[in-house]
Amino acid sequence: MKIEVILVALLAVATAVAMLARRVNLPYTVALVLTGLALGTSKALPVPHLTKDLLYAVFLPGLLFEAAFNLEFKKFWQNRVAIFVLAIPGVVLAIALTAGILRSELAGLHMLTDFGIGTALVFGGVIAASDPIAVVAMFKSLGAPKRLAILIEGESLLNDGTGVVIFTLILGAVTGGSFSATQGLLDFLRVAGMGVAIGTTFGYLASKLTGTLEDPLIEITITTIAAYGSFVAAEQFHFSGVIATVCAGLWCGNVGATEGMSASTRMAVHAFWDYIAFALNSVVFLLIGFLVRLDALLAAWKVILLAYIAVTVARAIVVFAVTAMLKRTSEKMPWSWAAILTWGGLRGGLSMVLALALPVSLPHRELLITMTFGVVVISILLQGLTMGPLLRRLKVITKVSGSDLELRGRVLAARAAMQALDRMQQSGAIHVRGATALRDNLQVEFDKADEDLANALSQATDVQRRELLRVEKQLLLARKDAVHKAAKEGVIDNDSAERLLAEFDARLLRVQDGDSELQGPAGSEAAVFAATLVSPEPDELEADKKPKSEQDA
Repeated sequence: MKIEVILVALLAVATAVAMLARRVNLPYTVALVLTGLALGTSKALPVPHLTKDLLYAVFLPGLLFEAAFNLEFKKFWQNRVAIFVLAIPGVVLAIALTAGILRSELAGLHMLTDFGIGTALVFGGVIAASDPIAVVAMFKSLGAPKRLAILIEGESLLNDGTGVVIFTLILGAVTGGSFSATQGLLDFLRVAGMGVAIGTTFGYLASKLTGTLEDPLIEITITTIAAYGSFVAAEQFHFSGVIATVCAGLWCGNVGATEGMSASTRMAVHAFWDYIAFALNSVVFLLIGFLVRLDALLAAWKVILLAYIAVTVARAIVVFAVTAMLKRTSEKMPWSWAAILTWGGLRGGLSMVLALALPVSLPHRELLITMTFGVVVISILLQGLTMGPLLRRLKVITKVSGSDLELRGRVLAARAAMQALDRMQQSGAIHVRGATALRDNLQVEFDKADEDLANALSQATDVQRRELLRVEKQLLLARKDAVHKAAKEGVIDNDSAERLLAEFDARLLRVQDGDSELQGPAGSEAAVFAATLVSPEPDELEADKKPKSEQDA
């Protein structure tokens, strides 16, 4: 089957899975992996293997750049200590702990006596990088605290680069037979530091160029060059392409987009990279499912389970240690967040590709690949499916209850009934007197349901905020549609339409960033409505509940 046919088939499957996952309230990436497992087992669709070349040439630069481009550097920098500690020394410690725990488990059960500490370190390096795509998407949909999402996404962006560099050093030491801690540190600083320099250079130049233009198509192309060009340039000279692309994305998203792009262009660029991320993630997670051989996983289930326990325990030790270290700093976080950060450390395609790239001569190569695949599948399915219930169990988010949704349905039903009654009266299908009596009853029903819904929403502050922002977004989109239609029909000229659309795009960006536009003098209807619905972020609420002394700390 031709590659273009396979690509269309993969996108068609991904689209169908996305629609089905939304209906059954299943995490999208989990659904993709399950679908890939089913199709791969049935061999219903021949697909290309997820090789290192394919991941590095197509998928990784686009996914990393999109995540970095949309990451707010200000909030990232506010949590820099936690992120850098987790992503650099935390990864080194997690690799060592994973190897030590795994080797101890195998020795205690008298399994694989020739599975040495070197091989265990290689596995620790392969599985080190986390892939929080499913978790971050779930955070956004459930309304989890933004800071928690920043911590998980920021750590993942950095630990991808850290993990790849350290894995390369470990593999060289194991296969070459010698290792110097000092030389390893110097190599890490050289590879990572030059990656930062190259990525920052690409991001700076791209931002300068976009600042001189006002053409969305050209500016989108420039960001694409920054994403893939920084990666290729760094890898060409044997530096970290992952770190280079992350730095380029951070610069373009936080400097180039905010200072050098108009609101309309920013909307276009964001839409482009949102689609790129959706398409690449869809194909990657499908290919993960296709790569897994269930018979091999079942045959090695004991070793895979031990490996998963080692990875999870090592992750927990690192995260809880960092949380304890931060308790007396401005970056302190609740212990419930430590549990979420631990459980949110899913593994993904990068680990599988690194495993497939292991040299054929490496002892236990096939077992290492099987272990990696098994841990990735367990983490995506088990942790991905249970993250939502864990967030609610730890009261990190507030779920919209069934009664809230039922009340919303009652409001909509009563309003629809009144509109239908008006149409019947206008057409003469009912007498005015009878319509008046029925309308009075419907109005009472509507008022009661509306009041009950308002009371219910007042008890769920995170729901209130999302409700208001959702409505404001729809109103701004309605404004844009009206301007487009007016310009198309010649009611207003194109210059006026462009100015209005630019204004609405700027306002839409603010709303998408979580800033409500609802304002008004004290006591006004708008101000009262804003006071009823607008609330702080959940993490801010949690801070408000703490004693004043803790808040000042």
